[in-house]
Amino acid sequence: MITITNLRLQRGTSVLLKDANARIDTAQRVGITGRNGTGKSSLFALLRGEISADVGDVNIPARWVTAHVAQETPDSDETALEFVLAGDEELTELNAQLAKAEADDDGNAIGHIYSEFTRIDAYTAESRAAQLLNGLGFGQAQQGNTVSSFSGGWRMRLNLARALMCRSDLLLLDEPTNHLDLDTVLWLEDYLKTHPATLLIISHDRDFLDALCTHTLEVAQQTLTMYKGNYTTYERTRAERLMQQNALHEQQQRTAAHLQKYIDRFRAQATKARQAQSRIKALDKLEMIGPAHADSPFSFEFAALPDLPNPQMQTEHLNLGYGDKILLKDIGFTIQSQDRIGLLGMNGAGKSTLIKALAGEIMPSKGEIINAPKLRIGYFSQQHLDTLRETESPLWHMLRIAPNEPAQKLRGYLGGFNFGGDMVTSSIEHFSGGEKARLSLALLIWQKPHLLLLDEPTNHLDLDMRHALVMALQQFDGALIVVSHDRSLLASCVDEFWLVADQKVVPFDGDLEDYRAWCAKRWQLHKQNNHAAAAVDKAPAVKKATASEIFEQKNLKQKVAKLEKKLTTLQEEQKQLQAWLASESAYAPDQKDALATAVDRNDALATLIAPLEEEWLLLSESLAL
Repeated sequence: MITITNLRLQRGTSVLLKDANARIDTAQRVGITGRNGTGKSSLFALLRGEISADVGDVNIPARWVTAHVAQETPDSDETALEFVLAGDEELTELNAQLAKAEADDDGNAIGHIYSEFTRIDAYTAESRAAQLLNGLGFGQAQQGNTVSSFSGGWRMRLNLARALMCRSDLLLLDEPTNHLDLDTVLWLEDYLKTHPATLLIISHDRDFLDALCTHTLEVAQQTLTMYKGNYTTYERTRAERLMQQNALHEQQQRTAAHLQKYIDRFRAQATKARQAQSRIKALDKLEMIGPAHADSPFSFEFAALPDLPNPQMQTEHLNLGYGDKILLKDIGFTIQSQDRIGLLGMNGAGKSTLIKALAGEIMPSKGEIINAPKLRIGYFSQQHLDTLRETESPLWHMLRIAPNEPAQKLRGYLGGFNFGGDMVTSSIEHFSGGEKARLSLALLIWQKPHLLLLDEPTNHLDLDMRHALVMALQQFDGALIVVSHDRSLLASCVDEFWLVADQKVVPFDGDLEDYRAWCAKRWQLHKQNNHAAAAVDKAPAVKKATASEIFEQKNLKQKVAKLEKKLTTLQEEQKQLQAWLASESAYAPDQKDALATAVDRNDALATLIAPLEEEWLLLSESLAL
């Protein structure tokens, strides 16, 4: 058990915690939540023994082994497998003792060491390390590569694997999903559910926290408050408290209305039933998220787009890859102005490559991408943060893309992204990753894109900013294609999923739970093939389709949408007319002519509506096939 008593923690002149108290019981899985700068990472540093309390006590059982994910990875000629194996410090120490005992020819010591090997299950250590690496996306061949050969994001995965390899009593994870894609997040989530250690997690991924945490520790207003339950339970409790302040009720209703409109219109249609169910789930969350984030410092939205081109983009017979390596082969599709697409697929399948090609960042080795005239594309990726000029301010970056706008107007706009006061004119050199990501989003949104291409847009964003982004995306008029490991964003903002797999891009007939099942099947194939690359999985949830078939589906969708609009108009007129015919006033002596006209119009409407409904049904059935 960990106890924190009357804790005061100060960094420089900033008091992070004052008279704070908390208790964390053995084997609890605790999510640590709070805005950036409230002291979450400093609390972790305190628990690791890297800093000391200014006042108060922090008691951790003396024999507990603590593991955490290092933020730096030294250049090393060790292989990835050797690096991860070294995470089991007790095994490393026993191997050193064995080498010495064998050199000394000390039989008693050798016997004792081998019994210790049995106790810690050392004989399966290499297999366990390989399983960790495989789950985190390292193929069998990569596991033999040196640590120094990997890029920064992959080194962070190595650090995570090394921390998981440690047989720890206390495991501290600070934003463990930031450098992972969705399939790896799902693997990690399942792995941690059976991890025996007391687990403390700092994360801005609400679904990750919901799946794992038994308790939530809020760091706010210089104190610690423990809530029983996962993040959603915590947020609901907080929302209920805020809802008592009556001013928040109206905001909650506006938040829910965005999703309810979609649900009411499409829940009865076979072709939209899956998406409607996803929106219903999102609504369940957002009904409470709205008030819980009422005091968010972020407020922004996309401008209306009266000049939306349609279709926006068409691809034909595309081959995409790097050098001789082809990731995607002979793909083709059309992007319509209202499409909202989430890309799914295993690590390395080509999701980011596809996004880059659509953004014009890389050229296809075959085929072409045809953009609508004057199409404005908004592209966000983590690499785009590197294009910001470190020595300049947020206001300078805005003036560079909007030189004719008044500075005061740009200051007000940046305020919606929580760049206020001196921060607006300060160099971004010392900005955090989250602050730079906010600035990049601000620059992108200002340019009023018709098509948004987002590659992991929520990395480094805190929960308030993620919520604000979801709200803005729900009101965005244009087309959206997004790659994200944030399941809340996907469930709330996209209408359909495409699977990137087996060098193809095809519609995925399912939701995120179906994708979890698809991933589980792939992981099982990896295990059965000694962690080698899995054979192509003909997943039943995936409907293969040619480019022409996808294009035909798009045309059918457009026809169905037009019929729905026409039917809605006629049915509304019929409803009002029948309501008047059912009233007493319709049969008053002075309404004789009006009554005759209404009866004739009612008959005419019935004649018009019947064939349209039949046509709608036939087209809908074609879409369902």
